[in-house]
Amino acid sequence: MTEGIATALSIRNLDKEYTRGKPVLRAITLAIGATGITAIIGPSGTGKSTLIRCINRLVEPTSGEIVFQGQDLVKLDRRALRLARRQIGMVFQEYNLVERLTVMENLLCGRLGYVAPLKAWLRKYPQGDIDRAFSLLDTVGLAGFANQRADSLSGGQRQRVGIARAIMQEPKLLLADEPTSSLDPKTSVEIMELIGRVCRDSGRGNAIPVIINMHDVELAKRFADRIIGMSDGRIVYDGAPAGLTDAMLKTVYGGEAWLQ
Repeated sequence: MTEGIATALSIRNLDKEYTRGKPVLRAITLAIGATGITAIIGPSGTGKSTLIRCINRLVEPTSGEIVFQGQDLVKLDRRALRLARRQIGMVFQEYNLVERLTVMENLLCGRLGYVAPLKAWLRKYPQGDIDRAFSLLDTVGLAGFANQRADSLSGGQRQRVGIARAIMQEPKLLLADEPTSSLDPKTSVEIMELIGRVCRDSGRGNAIPVIINMHDVELAKRFADRIIGMSDGRIVYDGAPAGLTDAMLKTVYGGEAWLQ
């Protein structure tokens, strides 16, 4: 898929076992290009979320390599991993906002890896970061919400804040773990449109590659440039949305009753 194209991330022979002898990921090998949206689909329990979370080591891999920015993330110590994570944005299914903080304060949390702890505690962020946050609020459709507490927002608004916070990191890669599963169909489309838009133009002149774990196949086919189909911890499809036929979906999900 990525021959001749710049690679943002290389995963080689990645395995994960939560219980010895019961693999959740089985020899996953992937190269992620420097642009575009890659959607990971598959049945529940097949390892989609585990794969996403292994990339930034929210879950520790059992074996294998995850090469990002010239480093194997699997081998990094705590300090080096913390520095590497500054370059990897994350959007969560359940938003993962600090509910008691304002929208603006949540966005500025995206700069914690770049600001001295005391300054962050005192809320003394550089003016450039504050200006950037206001600009992103406008981009994600939340202009005027800066001083509202996160717990006053709707689910769709919270996810918009989560996306803006991730982009505040100025990441070289964006991971999204089921970002639409808690949302209604209309809001889900809006969130996917927003992810596509902000990652094509992050406001810094660079596109950001996205890896997104999804249950909604039609949403994946509509918005992804590339689809990875997983079954039983293995990759069984890797290609364009157009190639995801009913026959291939049966291979990914097993059986055909769910297609009716």
